[in-house]
Amino acid sequence: MTPRMSGIHHLTLTVSDRVRSAQWYQDVLGPATVVHREGPGWRRIRMAWPEGLVIGVTEFEQTEPVDRFDPRRVGLDHIGISCPSGDEVHAWSRRLDELGVEHGPVEDVPYGWAVTARDPDGIAVEFFCPKPSP
Repeated sequence: MTPRMSGIHHLTLTVSDRVRSAQWYQDVLGPATVVHREGPGWRRIRMAWPEGLVIGVTEFEQTEPVDRFDPRRVGLDHIGISCPSGDEVHAWSRRLDELGVEHGPVEDVPYGWAVTARDPDGIAVEFFCPKPSP
């Protein structure tokens, strides 16, 4: 029997500038509780939002400041943040506009609604609501 899961607890991303990235995520998603961590060769900012989402942004000494995310390489393709309704996806689109954050159009596809922006390193952040099954 497969053990149960209750969702993803946290995401930790490798970024070129942890302070810039943490600021972007908090500008877009709102204020978070922040914890700073570090170890040999790395520094991390861990952000936790009241809704339960936790994102860490880690800067490694070996990461080149000009390096950018490429979804065509093995690894992460994008982050999908769950929204309770299509109206909320549209609300996120308006919030991104208000913040001056470049993003795509709200997509209305057979399985859901989505709007996608990119963080400072080019990682796609998608606000998504699934449509009910027919």
